[in-house]
Amino acid sequence: MRTVEEHQRVVADLIAARAAQTVGLADAEGLALAADVSAPLSLPVFDNSAMDGYAVRAEDVAGADTNPVKLPVAEDIPAGRIDQLMLAAGTAHRIMTGAPLPAGATAVVPVEATDGGVDIVEIRSAPKVGQHIRHAGEDVTAGTTVLQTGHLVTPAALGLAAALGLGSLTVRPRQRVLVMSTGTELVSAGAELQPGQIYESNAIMLAAAVREAGGEVVATPTSSDDVAQFSTVLEGYAGQADLIITTGGVSAGAYEVVKDAFGGGSADGRRTSGPGVEFVKVAMQPGMPQGAGLINGCPIITLPGNPVSALVSFEVFVRPALRAAMGLPHPHRPRRTAVLADSLTSPKGKRQFRRGVYDATAGTVTTYGPPASHHLRWLASANCLLEIAEDVTEMSAGEQVQLWDLS
Repeated sequence: MRTVEEHQRVVADLIAARAAQTVGLADAEGLALAADVSAPLSLPVFDNSAMDGYAVRAEDVAGADTNPVKLPVAEDIPAGRIDQLMLAAGTAHRIMTGAPLPAGATAVVPVEATDGGVDIVEIRSAPKVGQHIRHAGEDVTAGTTVLQTGHLVTPAALGLAAALGLGSLTVRPRQRVLVMSTGTELVSAGAELQPGQIYESNAIMLAAAVREAGGEVVATPTSSDDVAQFSTVLEGYAGQADLIITTGGVSAGAYEVVKDAFGGGSADGRRTSGPGVEFVKVAMQPGMPQGAGLINGCPIITLPGNPVSALVSFEVFVRPALRAAMGLPHPHRPRRTAVLADSLTSPKGKRQFRRGVYDATAGTVTTYGPPASHHLRWLASANCLLEIAEDVTEMSAGEQVQLWDLS
């Protein structure tokens, strides 16, 4: 069987980054920059007031701490006033936060340190030179690199870009992913279940996982176990996706539509690869049957159909490769070491990923629910996956165990 690491490399090699795109600021949020951002201007653009108050010459009010000084108010300067003013000696200008500082002013006295006068103001505090003034360029100097390639476009980064007058950014675009469930037994929510039918859940679950990983979901179609229908559905989305994820139809049964469609099925189960797609067994539980390859140049990852197997396989193989292709930070889930609170067993020769509940305060983890791959309820409320090595068959309470933090 293929090791987990070997299949991770296969998947990672298939999922390639898209060409950089220049997009509007609203569309850049959450993406990684594909080019440095240089400041076309300085911030602040001009000297301005950091307070609502009065622009003064500091020497005119030097003794105001002990002897209040009265000055005539020569101008009123709201934010947005664009004419250039000069502050004459022995006068004050009433000024609002963010308003341009008049030439000649060397300090701003907060309104709280005055009587708030409109025609004549009484200054009751002696400011230091430069106090409560935001000087031009003290935050950003024009021409400097303010955001580097690979930086995640956060709300703060968008705010900075907008403040610099930039309307767009060059980013690595999202991976466009088609998520497809297979199985004749699948029906959509709202339909009445017939004997032998179940509600489709894998495509909804995996689509959410794609979006959580930073990708874009093209569609979530469902196909029966009919090869012709499966192929027709895939052809209908040709050229729309950068990655195709299927779930189901890759095991060793008689109706494995994904294997059959790509020439990977056979009566005795020995044929494991078809044109462009390789079907393998990976030494892990859950998620042993896997497939990966190219269909008409588009990467396709074929995951098993049991819901826990599908989502765990996505976590182990697809999520890190998807995030890495988009240049997003932290492609891998955080790894922790914790004290096992109960005992467990694991199959020899397979890496087991068990659902667990991690208590970060206590530094302990408890296994959560049965290990079988159809127990989705337990995965839905677990906050970690315990990673049990291939050569470990038993672990006792009190031992150290590795886990993937899903919280």
